[in-house]
Amino acid sequence: MGELVKYIAKALVDNPNEVEVNEIEGEQSVIVELRVAPEDMGKVIGKQGRIAKAIRTVVKAAATKENKRVIVEII
Repeated sequence: MGELVKYIAKALVDNPNEVEVNEIEGEQSVIVELRVAPEDMGKVIGKQGRIAKAIRTVVKAAATKENKRVIVEII
C-alpha cells in the first residue's frame, strides 16, 4: 500500500524527492503516513480535501482485495 501512496504523491508534487511514506502494520489494519515538503502540502490535500479523499479511496479499494483496513495520514 505504501508504494501506491508514494507513486500517487510523487505524481502530484513539485518536489518528488521529498516524498516519504512510512507503513505501520497492526493486527488488522495498516497506517500509511505520508510526508511531503511544506510547499507541496496543498497539492496533496487539494481544495476542501478532495485529492486527499481520492487518495484514501484508491488505497482503500486496493486494500479491500487483500482484506486489510488501511488508514492514510498526511503529516
